[in-house]
Amino acid sequence: MIIDLKGRKAVVTGSTVGIGRAIAEGLARAGASVVINGRSEERVATALREMRTMFPNAELTGIVADLGTAEGAAAFLAQATDADILVNNLGTARPKPFLDLADEEWLDLFELNVMSGVRMTRHYLPGMTKRGWGRVVFISSESALAIPSDMIDYGMTKTAQLAISRGVAESVAGTGVTVNAVLPGPTRSEILSGWMKANAEAEGITQEEAEQDFLNKNRPTSLIKRFTTTDEVANMVIYVCSEQASGTTGAALRVDGGVVRSIG
Repeated sequence: MIIDLKGRKAVVTGSTVGIGRAIAEGLARAGASVVINGRSEERVATALREMRTMFPNAELTGIVADLGTAEGAAAFLAQATDADILVNNLGTARPKPFLDLADEEWLDLFELNVMSGVRMTRHYLPGMTKRGWGRVVFISSESALAIPSDMIDYGMTKTAQLAISRGVAESVAGTGVTVNAVLPGPTRSEILSGWMKANAEAEGITQEEAEQDFLNKNRPTSLIKRFTTTDEVANMVIYVCSEQASGTTGAALRVDGGVVRSIG
C-alpha cells in the first residue's frame, strides 16, 4: 500500500518526542506538510532540525505553545489557522493513588489530555467539512478500556477521548471527514521508557527486564509479550489519515499488543 498525502496539511500536537514525533515523521514521509508542537522552544527547535535532516524536501513548521490552556491553544491557532489532518496526541500520565488526587490534579489532567483535543478539533473541523475531506485522530489508550488502579484520572481522560471521537464522528456523518481514536498499549514512548529506566536502575536490572516485569504484573494479557514501538503506533495513525482509510470512522482502533481481551 502506497500512502500519498502530498498537498495535505497536518497538525500533530505534542509532537517533539515519543508517539507524536513518530506520527509527525510518518506524515512527513507520506508527503504531508506537518506542523509540530511542544511547550519548549528548545525541544521544538531540536525536533525541527532533526526532522529537516531526515526529510529535506518536506514542509515542516514548529509552534511553541502550551495547548493545555485556552490561551496557549489560541496562540497556536493564530499561527496554524487551517489543517486537513489533525492528530490530537498531546497528553501525559501521573501515577498516583485515587485517594491522594486533589481536585486541581483531576482538572489539570483533564485540561491537558481532553480539552486540548476539544479545542483543536472545534477549530479545524468546520474547514474540513467545508472542503469535504478531513482526518481527525485522538490518541487514546488501552487504559480507556482497562482503567489502571494507580492512574484512575488518566484512564478517565482516555475514556473521555473515546466518547468525544465517536460523538464528533457522528456529528460530521456524510461530510467526507473521518474521526477516529487510536489506542496504544504499553509503548516505548518517552514517559513510559523513563519510568522503566528508573525502575531498572533502582532494581539493578536491564530496561528490557523491567519492561517484562511490568507486563507480567500489570498487563499479563499482552499477546506480543513486549512493549510496542512508537513507529508501530504511528503506522496505524498514518493509515487512518490516508485516502485508503475513507471507510473507517467513529472507530476505536487498538495498537495494544492484544492487551485488551476483546474480540470487538
